[in-house]
Amino acid sequence: MKPRTALVALAVCTVLAPLNGCGSGTTAREPSPSPTKPTTAATSRTPVQGKGSKDPDDLNGDGHRDLVVPVLLGGDGGYTVDERVGVVYGSAKGLDPSTRTVRGSDDLGLPAPGKQMSAPKNSVAVADVTTADLDGDGFPDFVTTVQGAMTSDNHVTAPRTAPYITWGGSTARTSATPVQLPRSATALGIRSVVRGDFDGDGHHDLAGLAYNQSSLVVLYGPFTRSGVPARTDTSLPWADGELIADAIVPSGTPRATSLLLHAVSDGEQSGNTLYTAHRGSQLSMPGRELRRGNAHAFGDFDGDGQRDVAVGDDGGRNDEPGYETEPAEVDGSLAVYPGDGGAPVTYRLPEAPESLRTDYGPGGYTAADPDGDGRDGILVATYEGATLIDGTRRTTVLRNGPATASGKKIPAKWRHARPVGAADFDGDGKDELILNWGGDARFGLYGERPTHWWITDGTASEDETSFTTTDFAPRSSSK
Repeated sequence: MKPRTALVALAVCTVLAPLNGCGSGTTAREPSPSPTKPTTAATSRTPVQGKGSKDPDDLNGDGHRDLVVPVLLGGDGGYTVDERVGVVYGSAKGLDPSTRTVRGSDDLGLPAPGKQMSAPKNSVAVADVTTADLDGDGFPDFVTTVQGAMTSDNHVTAPRTAPYITWGGSTARTSATPVQLPRSATALGIRSVVRGDFDGDGHHDLAGLAYNQSSLVVLYGPFTRSGVPARTDTSLPWADGELIADAIVPSGTPRATSLLLHAVSDGEQSGNTLYTAHRGSQLSMPGRELRRGNAHAFGDFDGDGQRDVAVGDDGGRNDEPGYETEPAEVDGSLAVYPGDGGAPVTYRLPEAPESLRTDYGPGGYTAADPDGDGRDGILVATYEGATLIDGTRRTTVLRNGPATASGKKIPAKWRHARPVGAADFDGDGKDELILNWGGDARFGLYGERPTHWWITDGTASEDETSFTTTDFAPRSSSK
């Protein structure tokens, strides 16, 4: 049996076609640019501190979006790795890899992890970090989930897992502030922490799953500098899984962000519950049960101004006998649930090449609007790279890692980069696509430990920038 996982945001398609036919869509195939190896400046400039903004991804408040990436330092390729949080800062021309910082747990002022944790000192996993401006000062804060000592509550025994806030806007290193949780979740803490604006009031909020299985916990902002939220909601039911939240508008325009609870899976496609957000009220109850699928994306996919959610088959399969397949209504398909509550529109995913398949799928979904027309396309991972589905147009976007890494030859089937996001870094109203790649075997299977990054010029073969995090030096960890 594969390791139990709650979220494998992956997909299996190269072209989407509606279930009732292929339609008249066109496909444009973009070659990988040359050279395929990104480069990074050897030295790093200190980012300029701005006056603040409403964007939760503008970490230095200068009006330009920034990108958080994992930085792996040394390591022997084993399970334990020294990982830090890297930030590549934006500029009027987009992301600038020569302006960056790298932070470890000490730099973020985090407490020492529990004795059961074996990560190197000062290591902090990017998977445990989110950014949000919790106190509303215009400078996003780092919110990091930290595991402490083993404890028990409500018949559950586990390390106490709780979020800590490293406040933005200050150059001084101070201790991170623990988030004050409701009494029902204090003993064991919360996990799967995500950011959002779940009541649409313009203040950034947090949500997580109580480790003692008591409830889903929503913490509404603004937060005080003592880590106390304005109010707390524990009325939503707990379920074993992971949370996925809709995006906060970078301009700061208030928009209620819905929340998706993806049920735990063991490789098979698992269920999803949507808690719809409405401005001026808490997340809706009861949640709407959606189809099974391990890939998800929030966006406006029909251009009507309302937020939709896409859920689909990511290609992941349980590898135990009898569980290799999925029902016909799940296998190889994707559904878009419109924001007006109407019936979902289902699309068929073509069969993936047998020679390229894995039990884990090729990558995830993300919403992207590279032409700036206001309607999002769905960027889906394939076993060769990525395909953007935008209306009837299908555009393939390819980037490849090097043929050799760490002195070892990389098989062609493992060289394709994975799509991991999209954002408008240069402020032209059009999204750039974010793809990454790593030579570690865990990247080929799970997309973990990336080292090479591409920020594309839309769906074109040119890049706005590219870089390798192996060139990021620890000395840049000071803010």
